[in-house]
Amino acid sequence: MGNKYRTSEVAKMIGVHPNTVRLYEKYQLISKPERQDNGYRVFTDLHVEQFKLARAALKVEVLQNGLRKKAVDIVKASATKNFDTAICLTESYLSQIRTEQQNAEEAIEIVKQILSASHRATESKNLSLTRKQTAEYLQVTIDTLRNWELNGLITVRRRQNGYRIYTDDDIMRLKVIRSLRCANYSLSAILRMLAAISHDPSVNIRKVIDTPEHDDDIISVCDKLLTSLREAEDNALMVMAQLKRMKKQFK
Repeated sequence: MGNKYRTSEVAKMIGVHPNTVRLYEKYQLISKPERQDNGYRVFTDLHVEQFKLARAALKVEVLQNGLRKKAVDIVKASATKNFDTAICLTESYLSQIRTEQQNAEEAIEIVKQILSASHRATESKNLSLTRKQTAEYLQVTIDTLRNWELNGLITVRRRQNGYRIYTDDDIMRLKVIRSLRCANYSLSAILRMLAAISHDPSVNIRKVIDTPEHDDDIISVCDKLLTSLREAEDNALMVMAQLKRMKKQFK
């Protein structure tokens, strides 16, 4: 007969508040525990392992492209003891994380190429585009351009009639922004990188874009995307190993 635990004991073992234990049950992240005659929940070693797995799977809140939902699906499959399903879901989750990592790294290389090409250009094309023309040229929406400007990523000059005019430098900057946004870097991370480049063109782009300022009040996972994806991969590998152990122990 396996070990039996009360809510408070499980909470202490996992390092969470007892209310969190109840929330995990409510959201079906663990198997439904049996209850004693007095109504108290009775948890087992299976529940303890399910809690540990859920904590690892949901530790890094990487949200883009359905990754968060995939992590939740893994946990819920474990909660129903469908370990084979959970393992397959983890394999898919891990593959997508690695694709996101590749996209994030490729975006940085594209940015380096854009900046390098800009520095090598010997003669300017003297572009002078309207916002509509710029949106069409970059294949983004006008609202996207407006959003980037409102968030301080770019400041566009205006003609005497008040209309915005986008120059070669603006287009180069917008290509950089577009590449990084497509890879899910946050607006604040991109702004941080652009500011660093304006002060020092030789700055380490990869390091700057992944390192939030110490005095930033709120830091999201996309403000340090490379680190967050690497942590998500490490956690997914831990989840995979734990699921295989659980399959042997509790199947």
